[in-house]
Amino acid sequence: MKEYFSSNEVRFIVVHGDITLKGYVSNVNILNKINEQIEGVKSRYRYSQDDFIKIIHIVDMDGVYISDTDIVETDVEEIQYYEDHIDAKCANTIAERNKRKGDILYKLRKTGKINGISYRIYFNSCNLEHVLYGELKDYSDEEKQILSDDFADRYDGKVGEFVEFIFSENIAVQGTYQKTWDYIEKDLNSLNRHTNMHLIFG
Repeated sequence: MKEYFSSNEVRFIVVHGDITLKGYVSNVNILNKINEQIEGVKSRYRYSQDDFIKIIHIVDMDGVYISDTDIVETDVEEIQYYEDHIDAKCANTIAERNKRKGDILYKLRKTGKINGISYRIYFNSCNLEHVLYGELKDYSDEEKQILSDDFADRYDGKVGEFVEFIFSENIAVQGTYQKTWDYIEKDLNSLNRHTNMHLIFG
């Protein structure tokens, strides 16, 4: 992104964990919580309101839109994702999580601005690693770091190749911003390998 948008300054805010899954976040206060992140960036880098062009928010889907019947209660330590179901120790807990996150995502995808700044949220399904590496598994932090470094090396100085990859038909959901979100909400699509991040570069 820094290469592609080289005429502007790109700042990344890493929210450790998924802000849409935080216990203190709901569809009522999510815009305020994101605005708190914006205010933190303003303070840290001494930006003014006019310095902001756009907020790009990237989120994992985590199978959030699947039917409750596709959440299988089984004896697992951690939630396990598959392309046709989720295994979890407590199915009701995951169903409630999905409902809450789904409500938050709906609020965000319908939000065009936050505190007067253009805002768009983009998804990776089931998660970023699934889209980038093509395998749906629970990667350790160490594995994520190794894969991330390899991916960065592969596309270093090759922004055109990365854009071509993110536009590839086997991962990019076709259609408008609205239609990509309509698509990811259907059936098992939020578990399958999809993204609308290509729209960032469109």
